Amino acid sequence: MIDLHCHILHSVDDGAKSLKESIKMAKKAVKSGITHILCTPHHNHRFDNPKDKVIKLVKNLQQELDKCKVPLRLLEGQEVKIHRFLMNEIENNKILFADVTNKYLILEFPTTEAPAYIETLLIEMIEKKIIPVIVHPERYIWAYHNHDLFLRFLNMGCLAQLTAPSLVGNYGSKIKKQACKLIQNNLVHMVASDAHGVKTRNFYLKEAFNIIEKKYGQEKVDYFKNVARAVINGDVLSS
Repeated sequence: MIDLHCHILHSVDDGAKSLKESIKMAKKAVKSGITHILCTPHHNHRFDNPKDKVIKLVKNLQQELDKCKVPLRLLEGQEVKIHRFLMNEIENNKILFADVTNKYLILEFPTTEAPAYIETLLIEMIEKKIIPVIVHPERYIWAYHNHDLFLRFLNMGCLAQLTAPSLVGNYGSKIKKQACKLIQNNLVHMVASDAHGVKTRNFYLKEAFNIIEKKYGQEKVDYFKNVARAVINGDVLSS
């Protein structure tokens, strides 16, 4: 399995707190069937994790995993908090995409509301052949109450990434119900762990896929996994 959203890099955000914890997370990921992880530390007003820094950290952690013979491939990425001047950061080469072709961008939105500038920014990205990937939409209050706005973002060309623990029920029944609704209505394109540690906010990717298979069929599981593969490869998604 490919995990497109994980806070396995230590001491950079609210994820792993030490190298020891990063290695424990890696072993847990492998045990659950994950072969590739896109390392996505927060990059926002609270945590400054620009491109060059993340590339170096991923290289260092991969070397440590190789020493420990943990069969896990790490890839460089960020969970970028959307903001008004994000295009400036992209143009100044501070931003990492999910793929080496700079096509797919992992984006975190505000929880409570989507500011007016966001739609204009997304249009600008899409015009520049950047495909925004909206992470954990099931947890956004604005997406729940303003469903038409979320649909408009998808119709513009954005993709959406569901968080596995939401589907398992770790964030409560309301968010679990919203996650199921998004899958049922074909409004999410991939599932990722958003794992932050081994004791809390764990992977749950395998468990989520088991639920999806039982409720929606193996074809849906295959679709989500194929999209994840396409994203890290920078491939165009088939409609």
